Amino acid sequence: MMRTFLFLISMFIISCSADKSPSDTQQTSVTQTGSDDSLQVDDPVKFVTGQFEFKNHNDFVQVDSTYANKEIYLQRKTYKAFKAMADSAKADGINFTIVSGTRNFDAQKSIWDRKWKASNASNGLAKAKEILEYSSMPMTSRHHWGTDIDLNDLNNSYFESGQGKKEYEWLKANANAFGFYQPYTDKSLHNRTGYNEEKWHWSYMPLAGQYLEFYNQNIANKDIKGFKGAELADEIDMVKNYVNGISEKIKRYQQ
Repeated sequence: MMRTFLFLISMFIISCSADKSPSDTQQTSVTQTGSDDSLQVDDPVKFVTGQFEFKNHNDFVQVDSTYANKEIYLQRKTYKAFKAMADSAKADGINFTIVSGTRNFDAQKSIWDRKWKASNASNGLAKAKEILEYSSMPMTSRHHWGTDIDLNDLNNSYFESGQGKKEYEWLKANANAFGFYQPYTDKSLHNRTGYNEEKWHWSYMPLAGQYLEFYNQNIANKDIKGFKGAELADEIDMVKNYVNGISEKIKRYQQ
């Protein structure tokens, strides 16, 4: 899509002469151009794989307690779009609270390692697939990008009745107008692979679409490393089945 070209061209200039392995990527400044959404990263590969400290990054901001139940950071443009969406929803009697936002490699690794240790599965592959029902391997999460948010509750059942159902119906009807799309929908539809449905997870596609495109051009399963079970990424085919195991709406957005 035309709006992605300037960002991608900048990233490709950096990566075209280098091997795709994150460990070999040189530190180079990159600017995503735009009137209010400039993003400068020293290493775009490390950025899309979560290997940076977002709390110290000028393009990330802490979400105000009005919209969050704990310390949460997002990219500025993501946050701006979310506030517009949340304020519109509030006018309709719907309240949204962000319960999870940006998570870098270390934060995702902490979640993964905790679930790996707690799993009673018989072998590593079974452990990994069990965790991957709802949690990403480090280096593969959309939450690395500052574009993805979890809203109100982390259980699908909450959104299937009462107030939760009203919130989900509002999101389905209105979120796209603010740039937010649900990446992990019902897997029985369109034979989607990867994570189970997450009705709480919404992605700001004007930015996330660019990062996913770059990820697919520069990251392979062999690059996923640094945690227990990482060697299973190729057997599972993490990039194809999970990073790209997304809804049809997002796939159409990417085209």
